[in-house]
Amino acid sequence: MKTNQLVKSLGLSIAAALVLAACGDKAPAAGDKKAEGGAAPAAGSVELTISCGSVGQDAEICKKNVDEWAAKTGNKVKLYSDPKDSSEKLALLRQQFAAGASDIDVLMVDVVWPGILKDHLLDLTAATAGAEKEHFPAIVANNTIDGKLLAMPWFTDAGLLYYRKDLLEKHGEKVPTTWEELAATAKKIQDAERKAGAKDMQGFVFQAKASETLTCDALEWVASYNGGTIVDNTGKITINNPQAAKALDTAASWVGTIAPQGVLNYAEEEARGVFQKGNAVFMRNWPYAWSGAQAADSTIKGEVGVSPLPKGGADGKSAATIGGWQLAVSKYSKHPKEATDLIMFLTSKEIQKKRAVDGSYNPTIPALYADKEILDKNPFFADLLKVFEASVARPSTSTGLKYNEVSNAFWNASSSVLAGKAKGAEAVAKLEEELNKISRGGKW
Repeated sequence: MKTNQLVKSLGLSIAAALVLAACGDKAPAAGDKKAEGGAAPAAGSVELTISCGSVGQDAEICKKNVDEWAAKTGNKVKLYSDPKDSSEKLALLRQQFAAGASDIDVLMVDVVWPGILKDHLLDLTAATAGAEKEHFPAIVANNTIDGKLLAMPWFTDAGLLYYRKDLLEKHGEKVPTTWEELAATAKKIQDAERKAGAKDMQGFVFQAKASETLTCDALEWVASYNGGTIVDNTGKITINNPQAAKALDTAASWVGTIAPQGVLNYAEEEARGVFQKGNAVFMRNWPYAWSGAQAADSTIKGEVGVSPLPKGGADGKSAATIGGWQLAVSKYSKHPKEATDLIMFLTSKEIQKKRAVDGSYNPTIPALYADKEILDKNPFFADLLKVFEASVARPSTSTGLKYNEVSNAFWNASSSVLAGKAKGAEAVAKLEEELNKISRGGKW
């Protein structure tokens, strides 16, 4: 079934489906077969099916991890192949859940999905024995709905600031700690480099394309100016406030000054392309962009630093939108006990360390960011802890099935300000009205 047909069969609009893919997150690719496995399980054991990436590095490392659990418990695990696209993956899950299908026991859950799938996931609270307390609190809170822990954190992602160490040193500048400092430093270096012959130099590149990727960036700006998270964790609409308006107006001032006009069409890869070619001083992006910047053919290899995103002024705070994936147990699993045990094994400190070393996956356990073996393999992980500790979740948990509409409305409002079609105060006021309609007076 084609994407459009599948989406329509589930009662979703195309725009709604597309927003459900988390910005920056790379869902594991899928193969052609539904599940991969060998012989039947031994007598007395059970056979589980897990969706955790079925080709490439994702498949190799996941299979290695689940095989270790299988050998330890005497059970068998098959890998399930689902669509590459996150929105298609979610649509397929919802279709299966609607039918009460037990095809998948353990499934990967995008960070914005718990509220959408809450009626179909097993509550893990009683089985964790408090193990979730080892993980980043913001991710655990994101995965907890109505007091039920619906997924365990597996690997994470968050926005961070990339900067050219060589250019900052050359021009006698330090890493900026506020957005105002970033704008001033970016302008100074951009102008000086252009004058010296680097005509394509930009001060700052980021993701401003009207899509979920802009929701991620704009939420960081708003939260950094203490403007809230659009909708708070109680479901209250908070976006219409002076600090949120200031954040959007500040970002709009970058377009055409330190960022190209074309940034309005940039997603992650467009920003990375400009930065990796040596044509930007600063970049906002996800941790995945580090490997490209350090590749053998990169023009900026060895010249890149990372830090938390700037604060919104002296009274603001650094805020990084959470990305990443979790593991959950389907409520329709025929083997919930074993499936839960597999999840606890895969999300454990021991396995998260192995995944960080083997595949550079970002752990969800803060203590691992001080692990010598991990840092020897991934030196820049030392700079990520502060980024993840300053993470902020999109309001998907509190808005549930309405999240796609909330995000769509937010990115459109933000885009209108960036494009110069509206001022921040006007945009957030109109957005509040629209969100009230979507929520029917705050009842999500």
